[in-house]
Amino acid sequence: MTLKELESQLLALTSSEKEQAIQLLAQSLGSIRTGVEKTPGICGGNARIVNTRITVWGLVNAKEIGYSDGDLLQSYPQLNAIDLVNAWNYAKAHPDEIVLAIQENEIA
Repeated sequence: MTLKELESQLLALTSSEKEQAIQLLAQSLGSIRTGVEKTPGICGGNARIVNTRITVWGLVNAKEIGYSDGDLLQSYPQLNAIDLVNAWNYAKAHPDEIVLAIQENEIA
C-alpha cells in the first residue's frame, strides 16, 4: 500500500481512531526522539514537552480530571498530537515520577 492510498483511509477515520493511529505511528518510531526533556531550573526540573514549559505531569493530571486530547490541543495551541503521544509514552514509562510530581504540586 502506498502513502497516497493510505491517505484517504486515514482521513475517513474518526477523531478517536486518528489519535490511536498517531499513537501507533509514534510508538513505531521508537526512541528516535522522545519529545520530552528535563532541565534543572525549568519547571522544577520536571519532565516537559521539548521547548515548552508544559509539564508531562500537568498534562497527565488534566487527562485524569477529564480533559480529552482534543481539549488539551485546544488549550495548548503550541502542542500537536505527537507531543501528547510523547507525553503519554513518557508517563507510561515513568509512572512513579509522574504520580510524585502530581502529589507534590497538589500540596504546593
